[in-house]
Amino acid sequence: MPSGKHRSRTFTRKRTRLPGKRNVIHYDRRKPGFAHCKVCGKSLAGTPRARDSKVRSIPKTKKRPERPYGGNLCPNCLKLKARAAIIAEAGQ
Repeated sequence: MPSGKHRSRTFTRKRTRLPGKRNVIHYDRRKPGFAHCKVCGKSLAGTPRARDSKVRSIPKTKKRPERPYGGNLCPNCLKLKARAAIIAEAGQ
C-alpha cells in the first residue's frame, strides 16, 4: 500500500521496471496549467508548462516570448494596449 501522500491522485503514477527486474511505481507531480493573459484570461502560447524546479533550468529566452509584456499579455491584448497608448499620445 502506498504511503498517505501518494494515495491521492495529485501524483501521476508511472510503472517502472528496475534493472533487477523488479516493477515499481514512481510518483510524479502533475504538470501545472498553462499561463493565462492578465486581461482576457486566454492561455498564453510560448510559455513552458512545467514546475518551478524545471523552469529554472530552462534558458531565459525559452521561458516567455521576446516582446513587451511577453508572458503576461496575449498578442491581441498587447495590440489593443499599444493602440490605446498611441491614441492617448496623439491626443495630447
